[in-house]
Amino acid sequence: MREYKIKVIDTKKEIYPLNTKLGGTNKFEESYQLTNYYLEKNGRPYFGISGEFHYSRYRCEAWEDEIIKMKMAGITIIPTYVFWNHHEEERGLFKWSGDKDLRRFVQLCGKHELGVILRIGPFAHGEARNGGMPDWLFGRPFDLRSNDGEYLAFVNRFYQEIGRQIEGLLFKDGGPIIGTQIENEYEHAGAPWEITNGTSIEWLPAGRDGDAHISKLKELAIEAGIETPIYTSTGWGGASAPVEEVLPLWGGYAFWPWIFYGDVSEHPATPEFIFRDYHNDKLENYGFTPTYPPESLPFACCEMGGGMTVFYKYRFKLPYESVDAMAEMKVAGGCNFVGYYVFHGGSNPKGDKTPFLNEHATPKISYDYQAPIGEFGQIRDSYKRLKRQHYFYKTVEEEFCQTKTILPYDTSNMDPRDVETLRYAVRASGDSGFVFINNYQDHVETKDQTDFAITVNLENEDIRFPLQGGMSLAKDECCILPFNFNLQGLRLKYATTQYITSIEHDGKTTYFFFIPKGMKGEYCFAGDEIRDIQVHKGSVISKSLIKVSDHELSLIDITLTSGKTLHICTMTNEQSLQFWKFPYRGKEHVLISNATVLVSDEKIRLECVGIEQLDLKVYPSLGDSISLDGAELPCSGEGVFNEYKKTIKLAEPQLDVRIVGENKAIIQFQPEAFEGTKELLLQIDYVGDIGYAFIDGELIHDHFCNQATWEIGLKQYKEELLEKGMYLYISPLKEGSFVKSDSPMAARAEIINKQIAEISSIKTKVIHEHELVISRSDYVE
Repeated sequence: MREYKIKVIDTKKEIYPLNTKLGGTNKFEESYQLTNYYLEKNGRPYFGISGEFHYSRYRCEAWEDEIIKMKMAGITIIPTYVFWNHHEEERGLFKWSGDKDLRRFVQLCGKHELGVILRIGPFAHGEARNGGMPDWLFGRPFDLRSNDGEYLAFVNRFYQEIGRQIEGLLFKDGGPIIGTQIENEYEHAGAPWEITNGTSIEWLPAGRDGDAHISKLKELAIEAGIETPIYTSTGWGGASAPVEEVLPLWGGYAFWPWIFYGDVSEHPATPEFIFRDYHNDKLENYGFTPTYPPESLPFACCEMGGGMTVFYKYRFKLPYESVDAMAEMKVAGGCNFVGYYVFHGGSNPKGDKTPFLNEHATPKISYDYQAPIGEFGQIRDSYKRLKRQHYFYKTVEEEFCQTKTILPYDTSNMDPRDVETLRYAVRASGDSGFVFINNYQDHVETKDQTDFAITVNLENEDIRFPLQGGMSLAKDECCILPFNFNLQGLRLKYATTQYITSIEHDGKTTYFFFIPKGMKGEYCFAGDEIRDIQVHKGSVISKSLIKVSDHELSLIDITLTSGKTLHICTMTNEQSLQFWKFPYRGKEHVLISNATVLVSDEKIRLECVGIEQLDLKVYPSLGDSISLDGAELPCSGEGVFNEYKKTIKLAEPQLDVRIVGENKAIIQFQPEAFEGTKELLLQIDYVGDIGYAFIDGELIHDHFCNQATWEIGLKQYKEELLEKGMYLYISPLKEGSFVKSDSPMAARAEIINKQIAEISSIKTKVIHEHELVISRSDYVE
């Protein structure tokens, strides 16, 4: 048995309003203000959850559903780059229509009550060509990213164009645009000038004029009408971010493909997954080196690794467990504003003058980023894992924002390769709070943490997790466990389950928890308030100690001495990944389903991928009956839930595939392949270097081989595919290749000793959508 302790005293956090140029109130008396620890929305603590989505890298006809998916995951703010070279590829010719229609994208975010942060550059980076700068800027005799007057004149014109596009959509007008990011990684990072070539390819500068340049860009933005309560700038790497003018934002990545363009041959284990206190000027923090006292500003993030794109010299398959572990680490360290880069993948648009608008080290088209939502709307495990945290943060928002980070010891010298020592921390206020435990580490093989206990030493009591014996946490998992948690007047002393959210129905509150993978679920109450307790799928050890099933849904019914009744619903880890919460017809509902749930305009739609039996558990009841595809679904009950099941016939469209020489394929499509589909994904398993997909000689997609299945969304190409088909080519991995150049004539030829390229399989995956038709006798349209 390993016993760990953490002293949780002196938990009062010093919180005060900021005296900066940030914050504002709109015409509806809504407001955003800042304290030194968190944002306030309408005078109350606000936990921000932002996820990046680049509108110009996605099909405009699908924007709305993807925005809804982000909202369903608990995202409340969408930041988006306004790539200069996507809009003004040719000097003086601005394009703002179709996939580049910034105004429509912002309007859709507003329709679904999501805030927007515009990352207006002018330098963006984002693995875009020239970091988002137009090619034509290279041929100008001035210094870019400086206060050079000629450069600023072009920037001003760009900003003025943005201002015209978003007129009336700003927060001050009641619109969704609440923030503006100025520049990106200024005086920290540049990008290659893709127009240059040779062994000495030139680079855009990182910048030269420090804080004065950021202040000048902010001034130009405001003059252009880009007036928002919040202005931000990236703070890492010594980037300039004058704190009177902008809020410095931070982040962290566990996968660094850019390092392999130097002399690095092996990726290090990063310290990203060691608990820190990011709001304490007494500690040194890896990757967080602010030029201001850390306690004087909120620690807020805009680029926590929601994924990472592969670079040519570093191919990896992202562990989705890394994403929610990253979120937990930042939040445990005092972050009250999380931001993921990117939350939604995309595809680089093609230019009119330049075919490919990406950075040359990355795929020419694909910007999937292995993100929580993929390039073609695919839902990843990271999406499901993050959703649980997001619901939790918003449910406990006001109290949680005021909790203080407490570490068990100085972690600054901890070796990230140490996977033996338990990693844990606390955020607490008074004698209540949450224990954060992490068992994920990048680039190291972790193992199950078994047979350990944590004692929280409070001022007036000690709370041991668990009361007796030990607990375990599976490898690569993380969790957040409550102590002295108030449940309608009942004190939950501790739980070895993670809280997600609660809803009220018929005067009763139901709390939803899940059992982290590898743990056994138990609850310990201060029993004096309990009159009666009933457990379904569990056991009552004593009036204050309950153990629940770890392989099926369980329910605890508690009647308090006050007469109140409450329910505690505990899900398995797998069920928690299928958990959804949403408002419908004026009521909060929860749903457990193996489908992706989209709720908007009083409609509930289900995206189904490879599902043979659709499962729905709903609480409270949605209506008198539920129909799907014209058939009423039979209803049964499990605890508080109404349960529905539906068998779905899966038909894999037949493709006419002809393999040519192992690494090439010609595919023909029939109309029935697309019938009744929301999206049709082509899935290719292969070995080789790069996968290329063509229609009539035009490249439509590419993929750097990283041992993951290559997926291509086909629906947008339907008409062309039916007429012309598709050609796939896998370029080979080469061993012992060299260029023979000893000819007396101008001739060179590549000589290859061995090459590897083979297509293993080609198949399709169908995404169907079904709308639930719900009847209610008491509902009036």
